[in-house]
Amino acid sequence: MANLVKVKINGQEFEAEKGTLLIEAARQNGIEIPAFCYYEGYSLQAACRMCLVEVEGTPKLQVGCTLPVDVNRDGSPMVVHTESETVKSARKGTLELLLTNHPLDCPVCDKGGECELQDMVFKYGAGESRYSETKVHTPEKQWSPVVFFDAPRCILCYRCVRACNEGMGVGALGIGNRGVIAEIIPNKHDHLECDECGSCIDICPVGALTSGTYRYQTRPWEMNHVGTVCTHCGDGCKTTLGVRDGEIMRGNNRDRSGINDEFLCVKGRYAFDFVNHPDRLQSPMLKNASGGHDPISWSQALDMVAKKFSEVKARNGKFGIIGSNHTTNEENYFLQKFARQGLGTKNIDHHRTGDLATLFDALSGKNDTLASVGDLYTAKAVLVVGNDLSQQHPLLANQIRANFRHHAAHIYTVTTGEVREDKQSIAKVRVKQGGELAGVESLREQLKAEASLVILFGDSVQGDSLRKLVAFGDSLGIPVKYIGLVDYSNSRGAFDMGIIPRDGGLSREQMLAATDLDVLWVVGANPLKSATLASNAFVVVSEMFMTETAKRADLILPAASAYEKSGTVTNVTGEVQKLKPAAKVMGTKTDLEIAGSIAKEMGLNLGIWLPDKMLEEIRSTVHGYNVPMPILSTGGAAPTQPLNGRVAALPGTIASSGDTLFTSGTLGRYSKMLNSVMEAPGALYGGNK
Repeated sequence: MANLVKVKINGQEFEAEKGTLLIEAARQNGIEIPAFCYYEGYSLQAACRMCLVEVEGTPKLQVGCTLPVDVNRDGSPMVVHTESETVKSARKGTLELLLTNHPLDCPVCDKGGECELQDMVFKYGAGESRYSETKVHTPEKQWSPVVFFDAPRCILCYRCVRACNEGMGVGALGIGNRGVIAEIIPNKHDHLECDECGSCIDICPVGALTSGTYRYQTRPWEMNHVGTVCTHCGDGCKTTLGVRDGEIMRGNNRDRSGINDEFLCVKGRYAFDFVNHPDRLQSPMLKNASGGHDPISWSQALDMVAKKFSEVKARNGKFGIIGSNHTTNEENYFLQKFARQGLGTKNIDHHRTGDLATLFDALSGKNDTLASVGDLYTAKAVLVVGNDLSQQHPLLANQIRANFRHHAAHIYTVTTGEVREDKQSIAKVRVKQGGELAGVESLREQLKAEASLVILFGDSVQGDSLRKLVAFGDSLGIPVKYIGLVDYSNSRGAFDMGIIPRDGGLSREQMLAATDLDVLWVVGANPLKSATLASNAFVVVSEMFMTETAKRADLILPAASAYEKSGTVTNVTGEVQKLKPAAKVMGTKTDLEIAGSIAKEMGLNLGIWLPDKMLEEIRSTVHGYNVPMPILSTGGAAPTQPLNGRVAALPGTIASSGDTLFTSGTLGRYSKMLNSVMEAPGALYGGNK
């Protein structure tokens, strides 16, 4: 039970847990103590002196960010004044010192309107400066395509250094020189070699660090801020997109409104630029006699598809449908309904990047065995098997790092090469591909001694190996939870919604290899990037770009991206979140609109194809998806409950795409920012690199 003590702040008496930092105890009770260097979750710096407070019984002002709450020697409550005249005068003096060399360029600074220094100067600062000396000035530096640094604006709060070293585990920033010429410096002479995540920019309280995508583009009050879900990897990070005149200008999550708190990787923060790429398809395209494609109208395209589908259905022809792991749950649900009820085919699949079927089957009859994103922050021990987590699942890796810093979690890794998690691991095991289970077995005695365990595993553990892994977990005699890692923003949702070949349906590979296929309908996928189509099927593709599969298509339908649509997606840990449309690209339609329009042209009655109506149907028919709507409506993540029964084995291969921090399938290819950083495309199992 918490040891509560009384503390009196500005005349109000509160209870706080003994040892809580005064700055946090005050915030928890609605009293703000200003600070530049203090940042929740990172080590204490006590460098800026903005959080000075007056504590009765002490001769000098105290630093609120390092002062723990406690009772006085006589047992009386600690009495604190955060807004006394003495405190205000001290803060005013601190601000004067910070502004000694700080340029007064607020009208052009990108931080204008969001600057903590600006806010504090308005509240406590002097109207006139007492300094007449020339300010020390150094030229602005560009450390990477993402990060620019303006040293005179820097107030040396060291937030960026701690965010990079502690939060990201990269160590790309440090301090050089001393005194008035001290400044933040990058790890590689004049440039950065890092994750290019931009967390240093977002955490900067002033405009010293600015973004290569956003600087000098707009102002915060000129944008609409739309909270949606990142469309790149499977972790489901919330990203708040700043939109002006229909164009996305920046991404961040400063309001900490998602499961990722404020964390975002380079893709979530900067790789939105594919939306307005000049190669976006904006008109339906029909293959011509020379093998190229000519634009046609939407009415012509939908009529042509409907007639072809109806004709093939009437003669009992053979359909193949390949879905996407980027499209929404509503789109995936409607697509499988269209396939099975509308077209009468079981041949539907998607690129499966993790063996969810075997995981759910192996856990049949067990309760509370699937971990959430939040569980990784509180778990006593974590075992990472066969995955470069920091590269492939950056949010999950960030949760584990935070757990290690704050709760001293025990971390174990069993991988084919060096991973960042090795630095915090109490045991790391190197194995050859296929030797993951033997590596896990070698940790048996250590794992048995843990209070509880979360096991994360990649595509190298599937089928019988996965069953053996679950049996291993059962044999430890401790509570064990699992996360089956899948690659993309709705890989889990595609599986849950039924984009899988059940009851004798053909897998993705079998469809491509079939010589008697009459129609191949590909929605938001690119299977022909690394395969060929054996049949002369009529190919319809819903796509954003002219991919390898789109080039083979007889008819291409331009699709909207996740940042342009409503709906829900399910992340790698089975948590459902809502998308909100931020931008709009002319000429495109969502995949739900496309499929619904084709169904209407065919005269099929498959229900009302609106996202909200589809979600209602999903909640009533898909096991485990009767999630509470208030959580979704307010931007939260609602956990699902997967089928707790036997799951039949599915045909087809399971393989991760092996994406890095700087690749993301087709979307990554069309992100100029991702491709501009020197680290791209990156490589797995590079450890600290």
